[in-house]
Amino acid sequence: MKSVATALALALIAAPAVAQDGALRWSLAIHGGAGVIERSDLSPEQDAAYRAALSRALEAGAEILRNGGSALDAVQAAIEPMEDDPLFNAGRGAVFTAAGRNELDAAIMDGATLNAGAVAGLTRTRHPVAAARAVMEQSPHVFLIGEGADVFSAEQDLEQVEPAWFFTERRWQGLVRALTEAGLPIPERPQGAPAEGEDRADLPAPPLNERKFGTVGAVALDATGNLAAATSTGGMTMKRWGRVGDVPVIGAGTYASNAEGCAVSATGSGEYFIRATVARDICGRIGRGDDAQAAGEAEIAEVGQIGGDGGVIVMGADGGHAFALNTSGMYRGAVSSDSDAEVAIYADEE
Repeated sequence: MKSVATALALALIAAPAVAQDGALRWSLAIHGGAGVIERSDLSPEQDAAYRAALSRALEAGAEILRNGGSALDAVQAAIEPMEDDPLFNAGRGAVFTAAGRNELDAAIMDGATLNAGAVAGLTRTRHPVAAARAVMEQSPHVFLIGEGADVFSAEQDLEQVEPAWFFTERRWQGLVRALTEAGLPIPERPQGAPAEGEDRADLPAPPLNERKFGTVGAVALDATGNLAAATSTGGMTMKRWGRVGDVPVIGAGTYASNAEGCAVSATGSGEYFIRATVARDICGRIGRGDDAQAAGEAEIAEVGQIGGDGGVIVMGADGGHAFALNTSGMYRGAVSSDSDAEVAIYADEE
């Protein structure tokens, strides 16, 4: 016998969700990383820059959904602008490894089928989230890493760039400081990177090198009742030995399930999110009857108990979204067919 949650999910798939006025019903939430983000740390210009970037990402995903597009297309569309924006630790704004490289991770999951794709250690693929989706749809695998993942991405005709395309001075100087404090050698400046002090006219003036867990993510419900989640990251500054965090680990940093009525994208201290299987556990809580907010807060509390920091965005089968965090801030935003777009940064913002 099908569970109530499964029956509900199948019913939602059967027919588009339509409001009384005939409009399609949909919902989208995004994040751009969590961590120590205080009002006193951001200038008005920096605060505005982040809010504008979040608004652009929301609109990219919302445009897909309001035109009847899929949740999968929407989460990818919302993430790609953030992968191109040096404000975020994903794609072009990624942090550096101890060896002076940008190594990029991403994942995507379809709640309707439980199909998923993930990549880790990309160095040449402009949009890691697109690579993750290609793994899901164009390969027999779930998770590809390193050089092989880049080769696969190129074979799928995804846009490839020189590694220096991901370089930003802010992230490089963050690496130099971290290596100096750790007493580790500083690698040579990456080939093709601009000379130190050289202005990049195509990049905005960088904000502070805030102490945050840089990741971007999106969760969505489309008009057919399908859920999806996706996450992308540059990882952590000064990571070594091929370290991979929670983002591309399905069930840790990314998960979606129509049957359980949830989609989750996480940001935080990845090692702890892996140990706690955060994203999958939130979906399990919702499947057992918790609402999205309660499930997210309970799971983040457990992460805190074992020493981890960060946050999650959660989407329920009814289109209700939740933000849960145990840090002083998380770049985030939401929009739906029933509500205007809103963005926030600090923990005490509604």
